[in-house]
Amino acid sequence: MPLERIDHYLLQTTDLAATRDWYVRALGLRVGPHPDFKFPVVWLYLGDKDVLHVSEGGARVSENRKRYLGQESQVEAGSGVIDHIAFYATGLKQMIEHLHQLGVPFQQRMVDDQGLYQLFLKSRLARPPIDPPVAGPGWTI
Repeated sequence: MPLERIDHYLLQTTDLAATRDWYVRALGLRVGPHPDFKFPVVWLYLGDKDVLHVSEGGARVSENRKRYLGQESQVEAGSGVIDHIAFYATGLKQMIEHLHQLGVPFQQRMVDDQGLYQLFLKSRLARPPIDPPVAGPGWTI
């Protein structure tokens, strides 16, 4: 069940185009392919790896986004809101057993067109700063 690396993070914004353009101009990230989630999203790449996912957030997000990602914050201030940080891991069965033993709540999801299995964990902190999904390729239960 070891974590291997940070995979990506998702930033919520009220201005998808301006946020995308800033990361492209300021940091040299490039826009790349992403699955069709049925809501607006941009994936930004560093080399061949998607490292930043940007989605509309705040009070006016689509119902599709709410169903797929959930919506725990409607904050719109600052440079954006971190929705989640994803870690890449191996050993799905062991990770699920470990989380059950600790009593850590999580949701499971398969990203259809990527063969990617995700576990969305909920922190036990009173006001968690992030809800990190853990994903690994080809995971099966």
